[in-house]
Amino acid sequence: MDATATQSRDQNDAPPSANSGKSVPASQAMKTIEHVSPMRWASGSSTDKIKITKISHMRYRHPAGNIDSIVTFLLDFGMEVVKRTDTAIWFGGYGIDQYVYYCEIGDDKKFLGGTWEVESWEDLQRAETLGNTKIVELKDSPGGGHIVTVHDPEGFPVNFIYGATPRPAPIKQPAEALQVNDEFSKPRKGAFQRFEPGPAAVHKLGHFGLTIHDFESQFKWYTSHFNLVPSDILYVPDENGNKRDVAAFLHVDLGKAYTDHHSFFFSVAKEKHVHHSSYEVHDYDSQNMGHYWLKEKGYKPVWGLGRHKLGSQIFDYWWDPNGFMVEHYIDGDLVNEDTPAGRQPAGDESLAVWSEPVPSTFLD
Repeated sequence: MDATATQSRDQNDAPPSANSGKSVPASQAMKTIEHVSPMRWASGSSTDKIKITKISHMRYRHPAGNIDSIVTFLLDFGMEVVKRTDTAIWFGGYGIDQYVYYCEIGDDKKFLGGTWEVESWEDLQRAETLGNTKIVELKDSPGGGHIVTVHDPEGFPVNFIYGATPRPAPIKQPAEALQVNDEFSKPRKGAFQRFEPGPAAVHKLGHFGLTIHDFESQFKWYTSHFNLVPSDILYVPDENGNKRDVAAFLHVDLGKAYTDHHSFFFSVAKEKHVHHSSYEVHDYDSQNMGHYWLKEKGYKPVWGLGRHKLGSQIFDYWWDPNGFMVEHYIDGDLVNEDTPAGRQPAGDESLAVWSEPVPSTFLD
């Protein structure tokens, strides 16, 4: 601190408090936050809802003219090519999912929707009825299965898959957690930290999000037809000072079983489009090494690294060569039916605990 700054502080001012962080129960973390009643999304019988078990994979179309640049980027991002044909490429991580990213090779770029795994064939048939579309067998896809595509009220494609065979086990063993010496505990005696540079290997698809126009319509459709419930809702004041909801983070409701804080989100914006898809990696070192690997390759960063407030993930966002946003994340929150749903003001402070400033176009 320079002399001017020292003089500007009153001698009676208390010194700044040191930063801190700890893991606390959700009920404590959300003690001062408005809670949302389940009646907000509990309309209708839960037995009528299409039962989702997890998020499966993303689907995009990329132009044939620059398909090699997409392949190179996704390999540098930490995925691997599982299968390739003249019309499609399937990219995988190292978890039990056969693939996490489906790339259709076409004439233009297009978002083809996120894909949800459903619990039963009957659930897939109910999705078929909801969308008035046809179930298609995935004859060429690794793991097989059947898929149906419906469209939400704003026209976004939503895919449902059933019967795909997962890998019997992850294709690599879980990495051993690094031993870390802090100021009091020194478990790493006589052992040195050593790393190999490279992409941050992707484990699984964690979530994806959309920018939309009509919050209430989208919220009602997703929460009434499927077992998706909010973990957090964000609002802004309208011209009369009332709270107008503008964003929601939804998780798959698995009852007492814990699941990711959100597998899906949507936020009101001027333009409707897919916002990003997000992929889990191992730990902070692998995420950082992946960040610098992408930076050294000359790819375009969006925002990161930083830690989100809602969901707690440490994030790192990048543009792919065709302008789709993708994210690496680690250390996300887990929730279940006992976790309260929160509602709080939207704003930069709701997005990150620490980071560089939020890019002005991040939520456009």
